[in-house]
Amino acid sequence: MSSKVNTALVQVNNPDDVRNVVLIGNAGSGKTSLFEQLLRARVAGYRGEKDDAERLSQLYLASLVTGDVIVNLLDAPGHPDFVGELRAGIRAADAAIFVVSAADGIDGAAQTLWEECADANLPRVIALTKLDAAHTDFDTVVEEIKAKLGEGVLPVHVPVGEGAGIHGTVGVLSRRFRDYSGGGEPVLHEGDDAHDDLLELHRGPLIESLIEEAEDDALMDSYLEGTDPGRVYLLDDLMKATSRANLFPVVPVIQSSGLGTEELLSLIEHGFPTPSLHPNPVMVKLDGDEVGPAPSDPSARLCAQVIRTTTDPFAGRLSMVRIFSGTLRSDDVVHVSGHRSFFLDDTDEAHPDHDHEERIGQIQQAHGVELKAKTSAIAGEIVMVPKLTTAETGDTLSAREGVVVVANWRTPQALLPLAIRATTRNDEDKLAGALQRLAVEDATVRLARGASDQLVLWTTGQAHADLLLARLRNRYGVNVEQQPVKIALRETFTGKATALGRHVKQSGGHGQYAVVNIHVEPLERGAGFEFVDKVVGGAVPRQFIPSVEKGARAQLERGVIAGFPMVDVRVTLFDGKSHSVDSSDMAFQMAAGAALKEAATVGANVALLEPLDLVTVTVAEEYMGAVMTDMSGRRGQLLGTDTAGRKVIIRGLVPQLELARYAIDLRGLAHGTGSFSRTFHGYELLPGNLVDEFTKKG
Repeated sequence: MSSKVNTALVQVNNPDDVRNVVLIGNAGSGKTSLFEQLLRARVAGYRGEKDDAERLSQLYLASLVTGDVIVNLLDAPGHPDFVGELRAGIRAADAAIFVVSAADGIDGAAQTLWEECADANLPRVIALTKLDAAHTDFDTVVEEIKAKLGEGVLPVHVPVGEGAGIHGTVGVLSRRFRDYSGGGEPVLHEGDDAHDDLLELHRGPLIESLIEEAEDDALMDSYLEGTDPGRVYLLDDLMKATSRANLFPVVPVIQSSGLGTEELLSLIEHGFPTPSLHPNPVMVKLDGDEVGPAPSDPSARLCAQVIRTTTDPFAGRLSMVRIFSGTLRSDDVVHVSGHRSFFLDDTDEAHPDHDHEERIGQIQQAHGVELKAKTSAIAGEIVMVPKLTTAETGDTLSAREGVVVVANWRTPQALLPLAIRATTRNDEDKLAGALQRLAVEDATVRLARGASDQLVLWTTGQAHADLLLARLRNRYGVNVEQQPVKIALRETFTGKATALGRHVKQSGGHGQYAVVNIHVEPLERGAGFEFVDKVVGGAVPRQFIPSVEKGARAQLERGVIAGFPMVDVRVTLFDGKSHSVDSSDMAFQMAAGAALKEAATVGANVALLEPLDLVTVTVAEEYMGAVMTDMSGRRGQLLGTDTAGRKVIIRGLVPQLELARYAIDLRGLAHGTGSFSRTFHGYELLPGNLVDEFTKKG
């Protein structure tokens, strides 16, 4: 089917009639333009979607019919802040079109995207865009891609013409010329001798690669002796090698003429795996036992996953669902499970484990970019399900009589903190609900309470932070103010001190009287608080000893010099005075607090502690020096390095005060090739030159 068609409602009866394809590429590679180009080729009257922040930051679904199959196209964001959406697209898809700009080539960010696909063993076709830009050369760019992505990168179509004069492609195996110069539907011709010169560089390596893939020694010998294996045989092997992710065909693409469209659609139909051939995720029972991979069988028990969730203040939730096995029907009651703790070492307060049962509403299927109602969907399909009120992104839908869960895809760690505060009382009333909705639809969102009970929204980068703030404002009508992120410092004693605390008041009636004598001494880091009673002779009555400890604990929580909690200290009560009438629980609590304040002035032996994180950076080798120098400049303690393929893993202890914008800074240092993780390590003394900044605030 090469002409444009209206995608009327298509009822899929066999998973083999479906192709699920995700478009992946850097921002600016021409990926979304190619997405639109493919749709225009098969959807009559399609004029394209408006690009905006929401469109470019989330996984986007459309469908088309080509030949005998329906293709679900997923456009994944290219910005590194939204790699979670990219990984969701990889989970939903069975193959990828990897988009590379010939004008820009392969940079570190593109290599990182390629590795994401390789980790999932995802079959890929490389669409080489912007060949009509000045100073671009097809063969040169292909060699660069091959050098950086591997020997499996081989052209299967070659452009005819140069730069703005490119007007067609010739098939490396078929030798057929597809002419796009007419401005309408491309015209297919048998190639001529002139085209053979274009193919000379690429035909031999491609044929040899395909014969090696077929592991046919006799055929290789025959080929080396000068016998051509034949077009049909070679094309069949090309499709098999592509489907197995052993070969990555390169196709030239030019948006203005539509060049490359038919070539890509043919590869999608004949070379990409069906849902039955691509491995599905492993199902796990709620007791932890593995069931095995979900079978791509419409008659099996239901196993599906929520790939993306959007929420609307008026329409509610709309869930994109990939069905791995079984059949999903409108009005079915299904089990909704979210059990990240099965697969992660720690729990996520923003995404707690949950189990619910829900009735499926009207299933909707994409036709172009429009949604049309249908009664059921089978294994291999991607559909939209409205009003799943308890389902979050990553949750599993399964049959009630056979509840299973599948692992969520690996979500990026949110490492850029954003401290926010509601602007008005009305905003404050709506903020909690709005943040909860953001967390439901975005699996990367993390909420936390920071120092001084500050509300911190953890994001993956500046673009992600800006998007979330825009959603709060525009979608939920909540205005917030950003604040500097407060770091949870601590106070501690660095030497011993002896102090007296008095709380004596007389104002008519019962007075208040308490005197305590204490020793204060530091403990080893991480020891916490220790209270020792060494009072003899009843100087402090026994009933008030707990009052002294309670008052000491309360004062330590408030701090004594800058308002930060005090840790790692031993307080020893060794003497005191009381009054038979005026002494009370509260008086001794107040006296204990006064004693600690007094101890802080003796010998200036109170210091501030700052939290340190263990930071693990993974980066391309060429940026290792820059990253290590930067880490040292952040007062980091380098612990060592390891190698992992072509990348280096750098470990160090870095103060949290120096990490507020590290998610942004590392991206610039490593040109998009770096990633890092951070875990709390402990507290160390804050350098003296920084103490005044915090004691003045205190």
